[in-house]
Amino acid sequence: MIERAIIFGASSGVGRATAAALAQRGAKVWAVARSVASPLPGVTDVIGDATDPAVVTRLLGEVDPDLAVVAVGIRPRVAPIDEYDWEAFSAVWNGDVRAAFHVGQLALRKPLRAGSHVVVVSSGAGLNGSPLSGGYAGSKRTQMFLADYLQKRSDARKLGIRYTAVVPNQLLAGTDIAKAAAAGYAAVAGITPEKFMERFEVPLDADGVAAAILRIADNDAPAGSILKLTGAKGLEPA
Repeated sequence: MIERAIIFGASSGVGRATAAALAQRGAKVWAVARSVASPLPGVTDVIGDATDPAVVTRLLGEVDPDLAVVAVGIRPRVAPIDEYDWEAFSAVWNGDVRAAFHVGQLALRKPLRAGSHVVVVSSGAGLNGSPLSGGYAGSKRTQMFLADYLQKRSDARKLGIRYTAVVPNQLLAGTDIAKAAAAGYAAVAGITPEKFMERFEVPLDADGVAAAILRIADNDAPAGSILKLTGAKGLEPA
């Protein structure tokens, strides 16, 4: 049972949905974000940046969580590759990947207690590519690699910390990233964003990903450090 959890990137989307779901189950939840979010019952909001190792170190030490979730999600620019500059191309690396690196690594260095779990929210773009989102797909693939590397290091040191990258393999209905991506790819295809989203026969939203994260934390999921999630099939090894 999860008693204490830290959600990094919890101002909206998957992070906020996960914080709410854990609090509803009676867990004490610390929701970390760079901006203020609407209050949730049972959730302690913390203004902080998951890319700052000092912030991560302090929170891991103070909370000593059973579960740490990295749901940081910078919305990438949607444009052809020749319209990017390096700053825009690499923004998600300096946000999403950096947060996963610090949280995962510092959980090893503390270390968290045996049986604790670190879950990184990645993206199906890391499996399938995403030519209109610059460095986004590569960054999301690297988050998967990180989960695997960290798990192997935890095993080698016999720490008992579990690492999982959960990989939603479709755009999440209702999120800002999905709206921007659907609009961009629909324009290229000459269709409406609504028509583009119809490719996903069974929709998946932030609440669905939050439910999957709880399954992973409860050990009610397939084995493996990288798990793919779709609306139709649920969780399966990637």
